[in-house]
Amino acid sequence: MNTATSSTQKPIILLDRDGVINQDSDAYVKSVDEWQPIPGSIHAIAALSKAGFKVFVVTNQSGVARGYYDEAILQAMHDKMIALIEEKGGKIDGIQYCPHGPDDDCNCRKPKSGMIESIEAELGVSFENTPAIMVGDSLRDLQAGHARGCAPVLVLTGKGRETQYKKIDFHFSVFTDLAAFTIATLQKYS
Repeated sequence: MNTATSSTQKPIILLDRDGVINQDSDAYVKSVDEWQPIPGSIHAIAALSKAGFKVFVVTNQSGVARGYYDEAILQAMHDKMIALIEEKGGKIDGIQYCPHGPDDDCNCRKPKSGMIESIEAELGVSFENTPAIMVGDSLRDLQAGHARGCAPVLVLTGKGRETQYKKIDFHFSVFTDLAAFTIATLQKYS
């Protein structure tokens, strides 16, 4: 085992939800039944959690503002996700969501970094000084993470294949999906 790697502090893992953990839909994921995990994503989150990584979900949910579903249905979707992860022996350390629409001018909707700042405040850290990785499938995910000092990671699920060809002015890593990211991360920090 490489002792230099094993002594490296494990980064906090921030995950977008739709298109990273579960199947995305241009018509929005509006119900618990429509919330379907991407193959391998539940196992991946459980593996990260069991290996000692703190895992948070950071998700824009403008469907609430648009009236497609309410916060009780959103909570039920999150309860389903948490239960599936717990069945595999893992856990989510926290979920931050933005219920606002794109015209609401809030500070939490990605690409703004308010949700990430809330996690920093909860943990009592700054991701400028504490390692963190933001995993997403859209440019706004990468921008929000980059703005707070997180290492941005693009997965090619969801909108990722479209996003990879956009002009992005900072370095980011690319993985096929959350499972591939998890395998590489577990190897790097084992």
